[in-house]
Amino acid sequence: MFPKVKKNIDSTYFTNALKITLAAAIPVLLFSFLGNFQIGFTIALGAILVYPSDIPSNLKHKINGILVTILIVSGVNLLINLVYPYSWLFYPFLTVLLFFLSMISVYGQRATMVSFSALLTISLAFAHLQIGWDRVQYSGLLLLGGIFYLLISVVFFYIRPHRYAELQIAECIKLTSKYLKLRGDLWELNSDRKAITEKQLNLQVQLNTIHENIREVLIRNRTDSGSSNQNRKMLLVFISLVEIMELAIATSFDHNKLHQKFDAHPRVLKTYQNLAYNLAKSLKKVSESIEDGEKYISEHNLITDLHDLELAITNYENDLGKDNASEGVLMLTNMLHYAEKQVEINKTLERAFTTAVKSQDLKGKDKDLEKFITPQYYPIRTLIENFSFSSTVFRHSLRLTITILIGFIIGKILPFQNAYWIVLTIVVIMRQGYGLTKQRTFQRIFGTILGGFIAFGILSFVHDSTIIGGLAIIAMLFGFSFTPTNYKIGATFVTIYVIFIYGILTPNIEDVIQYRVLDTLVGAVLSFLANYFLWPSWEFVKIPVYLEKSIEANRNYLKQISLFYNKKGEVPTSYRLARKHAFIEVGNLMASFQRMLQEPKSKQNKLAQVYKLTVLNHTLLSSAASLGTYIQSHKTSAASEAFNVVVDKVIKNLKDAITILKEDGIEPKANTINEDLSKRFIELNKIRAKELKEENAIDEDAFQLKMQEAQLVIEQLIWLTNLSENIVKTTRVLIKTENELQ
Repeated sequence: MFPKVKKNIDSTYFTNALKITLAAAIPVLLFSFLGNFQIGFTIALGAILVYPSDIPSNLKHKINGILVTILIVSGVNLLINLVYPYSWLFYPFLTVLLFFLSMISVYGQRATMVSFSALLTISLAFAHLQIGWDRVQYSGLLLLGGIFYLLISVVFFYIRPHRYAELQIAECIKLTSKYLKLRGDLWELNSDRKAITEKQLNLQVQLNTIHENIREVLIRNRTDSGSSNQNRKMLLVFISLVEIMELAIATSFDHNKLHQKFDAHPRVLKTYQNLAYNLAKSLKKVSESIEDGEKYISEHNLITDLHDLELAITNYENDLGKDNASEGVLMLTNMLHYAEKQVEINKTLERAFTTAVKSQDLKGKDKDLEKFITPQYYPIRTLIENFSFSSTVFRHSLRLTITILIGFIIGKILPFQNAYWIVLTIVVIMRQGYGLTKQRTFQRIFGTILGGFIAFGILSFVHDSTIIGGLAIIAMLFGFSFTPTNYKIGATFVTIYVIFIYGILTPNIEDVIQYRVLDTLVGAVLSFLANYFLWPSWEFVKIPVYLEKSIEANRNYLKQISLFYNKKGEVPTSYRLARKHAFIEVGNLMASFQRMLQEPKSKQNKLAQVYKLTVLNHTLLSSAASLGTYIQSHKTSAASEAFNVVVDKVIKNLKDAITILKEDGIEPKANTINEDLSKRFIELNKIRAKELKEENAIDEDAFQLKMQEAQLVIEQLIWLTNLSENIVKTTRVLIKTENELQ
């Protein structure tokens, strides 16, 4: 129990919640002591409104982002108060302001959070409308609250400047460990491989997100403040984690074939599975040591596990005889080499936590790192390009603007006590996707009702304002802490906090609870209906875009692999960038498919084809990565003309699939490569046969290396060709079905 509590307290979410709780509570307590609660409350509100924009980043971007938000929050509040008395001007102005503030989210995550802060400001402005010079004073106090929050955030940054990156690294290691554990689960004889594969795909989506977060923090910090031992250590660990994942995705085994071949020799597969589990456990142990702030001590001897696997392979060969066991030994040797590489990378990762990391330890892997992060610039062209119904952000902005206006008008016409809470609920709940909006709607309603009952029950017995204030601070801390990870619990605590504040300010607390629940229900229902009926962003509409990007990224990655195989030498930055983009775009496609599953059945058009294409793209990425990883880690022979012809055919197939998606089903022009392709596979097989015949001409080790290269390259080329052809066929079916539905 205590370790779990300690872990939650040490988390980034709790730290962020502590920052905003201090920034909000200190002004209230200070000015209440001085006899002016209202000033303290307004300053606290300014801190709360600025808080969402404080996303993880380097110090420079953190300060700039929060400062911009402070100016927008105070400025928006002042404008609303100035324009509100003039109805003829107010409603057109509010419409334009809402739409513009929603549209700025096209600039990425930070802009999205700034937009959210600004929309919250508009919602709460209606709760505290001012007149005369009070407008300027009130906006000034909001600005002061934002600055106070900025100071606290900067102080926290300097207290533990690396903690966020460390916790993100720990989470990344934990997710990678889970992925490797699932790979071990695949070796169970009657395992549900489809279910395990789906879990792996889900983990890859999470890993893509966390990889981007880590790149943003580590690489920007390195660019701005130079390379420290701590930064080098985390960078080495992160690069090792990316390599572990790439190697895991690149090395796929035909488990059905392996079980058929080795079920009579279970010790071989069991030994390998045990190694896979211990590798996952060692990573989990590293993750726990980072979270607990303790020195890492290895509990698993992976070298011994490797020796056990080698011994199991030797025993297998002795039992069957060298000739009969040759194919099986080759398959097992490939598995052993994969395990050796993973153990080697794991040792590099472990060393980062036991010894000082020097620049040379990175071995040039940190070259051109700044190219791996998204540039921070905000051209007006991006905004203009999104002024179209084809833009998801444009449609969401229009939908959100109309829904807020409807909610505001309903609150004005009907006898609602706190009409602004309807608008606030809409801002908090509505998201671009139907699935997330639906999920948040029910969680918000549940949290509001449960929080209302709990708060009312406590207020029925507790009447001391000091105790209620203390409970409100605790509820606020827990509310902000749980909201990012468990919105239902977070909404419950936030409701309790708000009702406690009203319990201090007003005697008719029953009316407050009643109207708060009613306002939340109205806002939630409006959000739900708007996402369903007002230009909804159904995933089946966006799937072709994600498909096109993932196929294009895979095509570019395969091009880079082919270039590298032909030229040899050092792995270029263009290769690493193409690999990164391929992983990200395939991950985005998988995330889109997951969102599609959350939508109504009637909107899950072409689900079977979408799922098949998602799996095909992921499998093609795995196969390409397998080829690329082998070429990087082995001294390979010169690329033959046959290799280039086959790769060109695969690239051509992927280009054809993109053409079908872009041209809405128009068939691409035929290519003469098809006629020559079967000859090329025959040629590749002849090369392998020739090497077999020359077995006596080279020593055993060299022969085995050539055999491995020939087998892997030929198998991957055949597999890549089949996958690319299936992608073309399935894409054709997908577009044809879409046209028939229209």
